[in-house]
Amino acid sequence: VYSTSLPFLLLNAQSDDDHNGLNWLDGAGAGVWAVGFLLETVADYEKFVFKEDPANQGRFIESGTWTYSRHPNYFGEMMLWWGILIASSSSLSGWKLAVAFLSPVVVTVLLMFVSGVPLLEKKADARWGDDPEYQAYKARSNVILPLPIKVPFC
Repeated sequence: VYSTSLPFLLLNAQSDDDHNGLNWLDGAGAGVWAVGFLLETVADYEKFVFKEDPANQGRFIESGTWTYSRHPNYFGEMMLWWGILIASSSSLSGWKLAVAFLSPVVVTVLLMFVSGVPLLEKKADARWGDDPEYQAYKARSNVILPLPIKVPFC
């Protein structure tokens, strides 16, 4: 919990003299955060609606944001934390900025390599790995990046 909230903790630990006021990085960070929030919310809602439909029982989702990415909600989550870092970077410097980088890096590493994507990909492969439709979906979709073009390792 502390590692993800580092930018907030470091910003709030500064004196008022250390704040530089708002600048373009604050706006860019807020924009990245907002897009991430929207993406995560929409992807989670799409999956909720999909799972609630009895006709989809035992099937995998491949519509909406899930058309282009097998984990668009995780990409949105990562964008949230990178957006917070970008926004806070205008008022942080030196070791505080370096430490603040831990927040999005920890979230990204956990989701991409530890507890998020690897576990869900393994579970999906066990469940639908022999399904030609699922194999075709995997071949045309990115693991995390929700883009209409296939990007290697994304």
